[in-house]
Amino acid sequence: MTDEKTSIFDPKTMLEAFKGSFKRLNPIILLKNPVILVVELGAIITTAITVINIFNGVNFLFNLQISVWLWFTVLFANFAESLAEIRGKARAESLKQTRTEAYAKKFKDGKTETVSALSLKKGDIVLVKENEIIPSDGDIIEGTALVDESAITGESAPVIRESGGDISGVTGGTRLLSGEIKVRITVDPGETFLDSMINMVESAKREKTPNEKALEILLVALTGLFVVVVITLTTFSSFMG
Repeated sequence: MTDEKTSIFDPKTMLEAFKGSFKRLNPIILLKNPVILVVELGAIITTAITVINIFNGVNFLFNLQISVWLWFTVLFANFAESLAEIRGKARAESLKQTRTEAYAKKFKDGKTETVSALSLKKGDIVLVKENEIIPSDGDIIEGTALVDESAITGESAPVIRESGGDISGVTGGTRLLSGEIKVRITVDPGETFLDSMINMVESAKREKTPNEKALEILLVALTGLFVVVVITLTTFSSFMG
């Protein structure tokens, strides 16, 4: 269903991420990551100083070493972000394909007919059998089943879902491992949990957790403090001769 088995070290993926790491050197793109932006500005300054020292015949090995490490830090950070974005887009495409190819046995006039999962609407009732994909979000109205929700939650252990309780809800895109259930669809097309996942991945945006926000504020503050200290040390060094 997904590209879970594709190695993260796939050569094509790594090459695309490597190209993306250079595209992200644009300062405008790095504005959303002020810490890496400061590192890049530092790399540019040290590189310029190294070039000047080379032309002036001054020892440049120390500045060259600093420049290399700074550029490596920036490129590695960009590479990691680019790799995560590429993997996310690949997963979104896989989820789209699953949603498009999924079919459902919809009840109509007491009989079942095979329809596209994309055509299911709120209130429709479908039949899902063993080893079939649950076509859309809904509630079990009849039967008990063991469901593999790893594609959605990442949890490998299957879960039990049954009618008439707090665990009657099922999610589209998950697989029925055993049993046979009737499901009443509870969402309209485009409103499923799977659709929300795809939209979130494609937009590459999500709300940061409080811990992530606090860490970002701390890193920005420490970076600003570091810059102030470096400038101060440079000023004192020049003053002391």
